[in-house]
Amino acid sequence: MEKRTTGHILRLNLAAELTHGMCVSNLAFQVACEMGLPPETCHEMAVAGMVHDIGKLEIAKYLYSREPDPLTIEELKYVRTHSTMGYAILNERHYSEFVLQSILHHHENYDGSGYPSNLAGEEIPLGARILRVSDTFAALISDRPYRKAFSMEEAVALMIDEIKDFDVGVFLAFQRVVHGPHIEEIMEINKQVFDLNEEELR
Repeated sequence: MEKRTTGHILRLNLAAELTHGMCVSNLAFQVACEMGLPPETCHEMAVAGMVHDIGKLEIAKYLYSREPDPLTIEELKYVRTHSTMGYAILNERHYSEFVLQSILHHHENYDGSGYPSNLAGEEIPLGARILRVSDTFAALISDRPYRKAFSMEEAVALMIDEIKDFDVGVFLAFQRVVHGPHIEEIMEINKQVFDLNEEELR
């Protein structure tokens, strides 16, 4: 793969992560507010949502320098290190422990089947439980190379099918947000960021 091509793909990846991060940030903030958490915690959730996948940008440098073949098992394991990598990156920059723990554990599932530590239930930091719901929804309503975006209704239905992954209390707060007055604003911001990134990459 030519360096120029690789660089362009990396820019595309950065743009996609920025769009996704904005959506997760806004959702996580609103869910935290809906749960009645203190204002400072809600703002920390917004920060955590924005940077939750920062470790993926480090991994992308490797992934886009390789041949475009299916990932091996070892490479898939490497991709799963993005949460610990993100923790390390942000720890060096002295982010709060709340943000760090939220990012480190945002792929833990409530039933203990997630990663990196197989935590279950309330062992999982609250911020990570909020990110788990927000991140999943944001991913489902976005286009992916292998599928088109789901509608909001379809995304919620798919999440209900996998409710074992989520803290039910957090999920109920998330549902109130999705059916509340702020969701249109969140979706509009998401679209504006996406359109801006598309324009920049032309």
